[in-house]
Amino acid sequence: MIDAAPLADAGARRRRRRRPPTALLKHGALLLFLSLMVYPLVWMVVSAFKPAHLILTDPGLIPAEVTFENFQEGWYALNRPFSLFFVNSLVVTVGSILGNLFSCSLAAYALARLEFRTRRLFFAITLVSVMLPMHVLIIPQYIFFSQLGWVDTYLPLLIPKLLATDAFFVFLMVQFIRGIPRDLDRAAAIDGAGPFRIFWYVVFPLMRPALVTTTIFTFIWTWNDFFTPLIYLTSTDMYTVPVALSSMVSAESQQGIGMLFAMSLLSLLPVILFFVFAQRYLIRGMVTSGLK
Repeated sequence: MIDAAPLADAGARRRRRRRPPTALLKHGALLLFLSLMVYPLVWMVVSAFKPAHLILTDPGLIPAEVTFENFQEGWYALNRPFSLFFVNSLVVTVGSILGNLFSCSLAAYALARLEFRTRRLFFAITLVSVMLPMHVLIIPQYIFFSQLGWVDTYLPLLIPKLLATDAFFVFLMVQFIRGIPRDLDRAAAIDGAGPFRIFWYVVFPLMRPALVTTTIFTFIWTWNDFFTPLIYLTSTDMYTVPVALSSMVSAESQQGIGMLFAMSLLSLLPVILFFVFAQRYLIRGMVTSGLK
């Protein structure tokens, strides 16, 4: 009996020798692209530990001098501890997550399960609003919130989240709910459950992948949002982290750039840690929801 193992090994070696050089070129191009993408982040981390006068004059990745003064000065750069801005961002982020989970899930359930005459029209409006730039709406929204006296409060940032204004998450949840068998709804209806009880006890627990995906994206987008808090928040005590970072650097003298890099590094840590712990839920949610 002929041993097939040596033949298989020989065939594998021949295939490796015949492998075209295009594979090496592809991997080289990917590594080059990765280096270009990672370089700004690495430069920011290195600059956070450089003296302020060396950041722009010595752009190398190996610092000639290491210091922690940027962190010490940046923590109280705005005459307030930077932890205040972390708390403000956390309040806005957690409120946005809870608002999106509550309102978008209800809106998605209505569009996916309830039968009413204008359901298709409302779903079409939802899809159109996804493609509408937010800058088109920012002026009328600001005038409306200003007349309500909500400027310099967190209400313009949180109240819209309770009204399912993030149409992307509504669409994502609609696509997920459509994959849940309707027999579960009918069985609950036979037992006497109404639409709200069916949603809360049957549909909502099965939406976990879509809810986790919504939580992750809402956290990242809200934590990094700069434009909306800049429009509505005017008091320093109300600033979120991105707005506080923009206030550290003087445009005329470029002072504070070292503090900016140091505090930017600290502000990235919550997002990185959150993504590391939630990565497997994000991938699972994207595979089992409407993003697939």
